[in-house]
Amino acid sequence: MSGTNYVTQETFEKMQEELQHLKSVERPAASKAIAEAREKGDLKENAEYDAAKEAQGILEAKIKYLEGVIATARILDESSIDASRVSILTKVTVTNLNINKTVTYQIVSEKEASLKDGKISVTSPIGKGLLGKVVGDVAEVTVPAGMIKFKIENITV
Repeated sequence: MSGTNYVTQETFEKMQEELQHLKSVERPAASKAIAEAREKGDLKENAEYDAAKEAQGILEAKIKYLEGVIATARILDESSIDASRVSILTKVTVTNLNINKTVTYQIVSEKEASLKDGKISVTSPIGKGLLGKVVGDVAEVTVPAGMIKFKIENITV
């Protein structure tokens, strides 16, 4: 995993808990499933063994990915964020000038993004387009559906 992953303290702790669970609970369970399948006979014709090995491979890939994210994580302190410009962890209220609808988004890392919670990734087209803007600016963002113009109404932490 390359680059820096900006996360809140809460998200960092959740990732560490998830990694610990994968290593201490899921990994032993996967090993046990492989051992049980191995006991059932010929490995060439043992679908249970193949499935257990595949599940173990997926688990190990998840662990490796999470270790990479944690290793490159940078914990952001919300108290040190400058709300004069749109940046990661700021909440920005924008008006979509194409449809005249106002919404509020929080700019977060990819790991924390959740559109239903109003959190958009800093690496998404809209997130990238809003970064660095100040109140009153109009951001022109190219999305798969075309060009959207967003007017920055308010920025808070």
